[in-house]
Amino acid sequence: MLPMIENRKEWTNWSGSVIATPKLIRYPQTIDEVIEIVRKECILGGKYLRVVGSAHSFTPVAASDQVLVSLDGLQGIVSIDVAQATAVVWAGTKLKLLGELLHERGLAQENLGDIDVQSIAGAMSTGTHGSGHRLGSIATQVIGITVVNGLGEVMEYTEESHPEVFKALQVSLGTLGIIVQVKLRLRKSYVLSYESKRMALSDCLTQLPELIEGNRHFEFFWFPYAETCQVKLMNEADSPISSNRVSDYVNEKLIENTLFGLLSGICRVFPSVSSTISRISASSTPIMTKANYSHRIFATQRTVRFNEIEYNLPKDAMTSVIREMREAMEREKFHVHFPIECRYVAADDIWLSPAYGRDSAYIAVHMYRGMPYKRYFQVMEQIFLRYDGRPHWGKMHTLKAADLMKRYPMWQRFGEIRAQMDPNHFFISPYMRELLGI
Repeated sequence: MLPMIENRKEWTNWSGSVIATPKLIRYPQTIDEVIEIVRKECILGGKYLRVVGSAHSFTPVAASDQVLVSLDGLQGIVSIDVAQATAVVWAGTKLKLLGELLHERGLAQENLGDIDVQSIAGAMSTGTHGSGHRLGSIATQVIGITVVNGLGEVMEYTEESHPEVFKALQVSLGTLGIIVQVKLRLRKSYVLSYESKRMALSDCLTQLPELIEGNRHFEFFWFPYAETCQVKLMNEADSPISSNRVSDYVNEKLIENTLFGLLSGICRVFPSVSSTISRISASSTPIMTKANYSHRIFATQRTVRFNEIEYNLPKDAMTSVIREMREAMEREKFHVHFPIECRYVAADDIWLSPAYGRDSAYIAVHMYRGMPYKRYFQVMEQIFLRYDGRPHWGKMHTLKAADLMKRYPMWQRFGEIRAQMDPNHFFISPYMRELLGI
């Protein structure tokens, strides 16, 4: 008997920006149970379904008012080949757990983002990425995908066996079927050294070429109305694990979360102090170094909740876009104190990846949960769009199919593959129908 919750009143994502009332929530424990859900609820019952990972998308990409499928019961490693540095893992495996399981066998993923609570399939399917101008998104590490399609069939795909379907599946927004297993290309476990420092934003922008080329990972956070930004650098190291637990606790728990949460609460009650709080936050960003295994360095604790919009841009657009963003902030006087996160990612050939065909800059704009964000995000989005921006699929944006098809050369072909995999639209919610133009 499949575990389920019937007539649940409400489901919400991490930030609270999306609320849904699914009639059924299913928690399959096996591939056969996934097949049963598709056949019973979709093929026989005529319902649509969406699959949810950790609810970290800010858009309704995972929301469903009919059937919601959680893959939390499908976690862990299915098989591993240490010599070839590959592993088949269950699609619902959370990145934090996956990192530890792989490390036990002496392996690691080549790159991750700064949040490790997502499922591997959810992170892959929405184009989630980390930083590193020579490194692609998480989806680029996937070399095999097992999926239950809209006909209730279990199918396996690789780039060699089915190149077009595979490229559509790597970033598919859950519209081609329920991904149940993924095969990952890995590498030996490695240590990363991490450095956080403060730098004048003007100096950071001037030194971008050196910072990008000189580090395996480079990102920076600039604070609205402040001249100081936080620069984060990560590089492979032969050094042993080094960490000061007291210092790490003070910097990462007390300053970046507890204190920042208190300051954010003040901004919500008294929005006019946001610019002052932003400058205070910029001047108190941690100056620190440490080293640890990669999966433990990539992840950053996030207890202060927010809403977010993030766009992919051509790599060379970063400085010009930031200049326009700062001018807009000065003109509009937005009440915002959250930093803007800026990263670089390598080009890929995945059809719906925002980094398709171009080395990319990513800019993520945040607003503290409970504070008005729509006008702020709207103005920033218009700047991004002028530079041929493509939205991160899991972050807020306003684009629909007519806009998106102009930005993705393989948009039409993706739609054709999607129709083959799910001819009856069982994996299409009203939101996805509008997004894809179905």
